[in-house]
Amino acid sequence: MTHTAANAEESAIAEPAQAAVTPAIINSTGAGEDHPPTIAIIIDDMGNYQNMGERAIRIPAPLTLSFLPFRPHTNSQARLAYAAGKEIMLHIPMENVKRIPLGASGLTSDMSSQNMVATFRQAIKAIPYVSGVNNHMGSALTQNRAAMNLVMGELQGYPLYFVDSRTTASSVAHAVAANHAIPTLNRDVFLDHVITTKAIDFQFKRLLDIARKKGTAIAIGHPHRETIEYLEKVLPSLGEQGVAIATIKGLWAIRNNAQDMFQTTPPTILAERRKGNDDEPKKSVN
Repeated sequence: MTHTAANAEESAIAEPAQAAVTPAIINSTGAGEDHPPTIAIIIDDMGNYQNMGERAIRIPAPLTLSFLPFRPHTNSQARLAYAAGKEIMLHIPMENVKRIPLGASGLTSDMSSQNMVATFRQAIKAIPYVSGVNNHMGSALTQNRAAMNLVMGELQGYPLYFVDSRTTASSVAHAVAANHAIPTLNRDVFLDHVITTKAIDFQFKRLLDIARKKGTAIAIGHPHRETIEYLEKVLPSLGEQGVAIATIKGLWAIRNNAQDMFQTTPPTILAERRKGNDDEPKKSVN
């Protein structure tokens, strides 16, 4: 599979057999003070690809799957993934410095504040069982503090976390999310910036090294055949290496002493969303 322009944007600063061994798993309620090095893996760009998407869903590990809104397989695969015990995210397209087209629900700096909030809201509602959000591309918009304040101002009303994909070292998305009291984390490793088994293996070992040094680490990959086949092979025996795997919620719980994400900042109920947005002045976020 070739290296796509979108992958380049998302990786701009990255770099009838025997029974399988079940990987060590940590969930969002069972994380205690003592835990092994723990990784979380987000698979981005879900919803575009039927075969590879379904294979990702079938991997016997608690992956977190991030779905692009309004794509051919988003709704059906998100429901399948949830039934299979996967955690579901919205992969929201954001403006990038290379001007790669974003498709449906893209957020750009030339939108009015009203349009940006409405577009983001529609994208959130389009993902069944959504638990969190991360940016698709976004090397331009995540540097724009005004835009991030609009995005996080909307997101803080939902029981959703945010993961900064870190497509630029200049991103302010994580900091702005934290300022809005949104549970937020950063990506540590891109698994498939280069789509070869050798490169993916190198990045996966980097991920494990970071987890061993820091306790936890987050990787982002994509539903490429090479990535999915690699994860199908290595994840079942992960526990033999003394490493656990968790969803993003599970990993957050480890970092925060098993505290519930929304214990101290209860989210606004969706039915009670702010009603004044239709009256907001139309202005650019440039």
